[in-house]
Order: sequence, then C-alpha cells, then structure tokens
Amino acid sequence: MKKNWPKFILGWVISFLIRLVPFRPPNVEPILGIQMPFSKAYGYAPAFLFAFSNIVLFDLLVNKFGEWTLITALAYGFLGIWGVKYFQNRKNSSLNYLRFSVMATLAYDAVTGLSIGPIFFNQPLMAAAIGQIPFTLLHLLGNCSFAVLASPLIYRYAVSKRSFRGIYLLNLKPLAN
Repeated sequence: MKKNWPKFILGWVISFLIRLVPFRPPNVEPILGIQMPFSKAYGYAPAFLFAFSNIVLFDLLVNKFGEWTLITALAYGFLGIWGVKYFQNRKNSSLNYLRFSVMATLAYDAVTGLSIGPIFFNQPLMAAAIGQIPFTLLHLLGNCSFAVLASPLIYRYAVSKRSFRGIYLLNLKPLAN
C-alpha cells in the first residue's frame, strides 16, 4: 500500500489539536484512535513516532513537560509498534480496533498509572491503583469510542485509497415507485 504522508501528518495534527481543546478530560484523547489505522499501514517507525512526538510536543507546548513525559511518550509509542504487529493480519473493522483499544488502554494505564505516581511523587502503590480505576474507565470509554467510530473511517478515507466522494459518504439509492 502506498503511503500518503500528507494524510499521515494531517492525522497527527488533528490528534494534536483535539488534545488542545480546553476543559477536555485528560484521558479522553484521540491519539490511539488515529494511531491504530496508520500503524496498520505505515509500519513501526511512523507508528511509534506518531504518538511519541504528539505527547512530547504537547507537553512542551502546554508547559507540562516532566519526568513523566518520557514514560507516557514511550508507552504510547510502543502501543504504535504493538499496533503494527496486531493489525498485520487483521481486517479494518470496528471490532478489531475495539479489541486492540481495550488491550492497549489497559496496558498503557497499568504501565503509566502504576509507575509515575509511586516513582516520581512517592505515592503509595495502593493509592495509585485505586486512583487509576476512574481514570482507566474514562480512558477506556474515550479510546473505545474513537476506535469504533473513527478508526475504521480514518483507515478507509485517509489510509486506503478510498476518497471522500459523495456516493461513499451518502450511499444513496434512488427510491422505487
């Protein structure tokens, strides 16, 4: 499959801009939902860099760069690598994106949520685990929503060779009399 780098960059920019929306819950974000379709088609390095650079540049821009930035950026980057492997022999479908989204979100939240607080802020592990529960539930809701609603469309119109021509969007058929 031929790679369309302007669409890849546009996906990255859209993901970044959505993260800049004020008063958005921090764990409802489009990175994974946009990253998955691109990881299916673009390979390891682009899939890793999609999320890694998004997180690093976002933290720099909003002046929230810290020790946690490297952990969260690496964790999300590795989800891109995992996504390449996972989607290698799987079809573009809401169900496949949903399955990966659940596994990836749980893995990401376990790694980041149970490490950053205890390591950098001396938070007790039990407090980190209990505090992680509502965060992970919202994170699952956001990631699963993007996975089911957006990821298949992103793959179809931004990654595959399909275009946004009216018949594909509307799928209208003449009414029979």
